[in-house]
Amino acid sequence: MSDIVSLLLPFFGLILIGYIAAKVTKQPADALGWMNTFIIYAAIPALFFKLVSRTPFEDLTRIDFIATDLAATYSIFIVLFAIGRWVRKNSLADCTIQSFAGAYGNIGYMGPGLSLLALGERAAVPVALIVCLENALHFVVAPALMAVAGDDRRSTGRLAIDIVRKVAFHPFILSTALGFVAAGLQIDQPPALQRFIDYLSQAAAPCALFAMGVTLALRPLKRVPVEIGYIVPAKLIIHPIVVYLALTTVGGFDPIWVYAAVLLAALPTATNVFVIGQQYCVWQERASATILITTTLSVVTVSAVLIAIKSGFLPA
Repeated sequence: MSDIVSLLLPFFGLILIGYIAAKVTKQPADALGWMNTFIIYAAIPALFFKLVSRTPFEDLTRIDFIATDLAATYSIFIVLFAIGRWVRKNSLADCTIQSFAGAYGNIGYMGPGLSLLALGERAAVPVALIVCLENALHFVVAPALMAVAGDDRRSTGRLAIDIVRKVAFHPFILSTALGFVAAGLQIDQPPALQRFIDYLSQAAAPCALFAMGVTLALRPLKRVPVEIGYIVPAKLIIHPIVVYLALTTVGGFDPIWVYAAVLLAALPTATNVFVIGQQYCVWQERASATILITTTLSVVTVSAVLIAIKSGFLPA
C-alpha cells in the first residue's frame, strides 16, 4: 500500500498544488497560456521523441495492440452516443460531446507521468502509441460528427484539409513520428541533443499536472449534468474494464503494455472535451463539470486500478 501512496502522492499532489496556487493568487486564466504552450509544444513532445526514438523498432509496429485498444475505447463512445441519442433524445452535437466525455481520457497530460512512475520506462511505447493514435482519431471524429450535426459550417474540402493539418502537425503526433524515424534508421543522437531532450522531457509531468490543477480551480462547478450518472462510471470504471478484457482476450501482449492501456483508460475526462465543446458552443458548462467531477473521483478509482495492478489482481 505504501508503494501506491508513494506513486499517487506526488502525482495528485502536483494537481492539488496547482489548484491551491490558483485559488490563492487569483491569477486570470490567460496567465496559464505560456505554460500550456511550453507543455504542448516542447515538454511532452520531447518526452515522446525520447521514449520512442530509443525503443527497438519492432516494438513500435504492434498494430494489433493499438487497434484493439481503439476498438475498446470507441465501443464506450458508441454506447454512450446511443444512450444520448435514443434514450435521452439529445441532439447529435450534444451526443458527440457527451460520448467524448466518457471515452476521451486525459491521456496527454496525466498519462505519461503516471504510467512511467507506476510501470517504468517499459510502458513508454504503449503510452506514446495510445496517446498519439487515439488523439489523432479523436481529431478526425469530432469535427466529422459536428459537420454532420450542422455545427461546423466549413465546406467538405476545407474540413478535410483542416483535419489532415491538425492531425499531421499536432506536436504529440509529429514528435512521435520523428521518434519512429530515428528508431527505424537507428540514428545516433549527439550527447548534447540527448541532454537537451532529457532536460525538456523531465519538465513534462510536473508542469502538466500543475497546469491541470490551475485549470480545475479556474473552472468552477456551475451545472451538474444529468448525464453524469452514467458518464462517470463509464469513464472511470467501465472503460478500463473493457480495455483490459479486450487486450487479454486478443492476447499476445506484454503485460506492461496491457497495464499501461488499462491505466490510461482509467484516467478522468480530458480537458480537450471542454475545448471541443467550447469550439462548437455545445455542452460547455456540463463538459467542465464532468472534467472536474471525474478528476476528483479519479483519486479513488485510479488508486484502485494501481492496487489491482500491483497486487496481481489483474493477470495480464
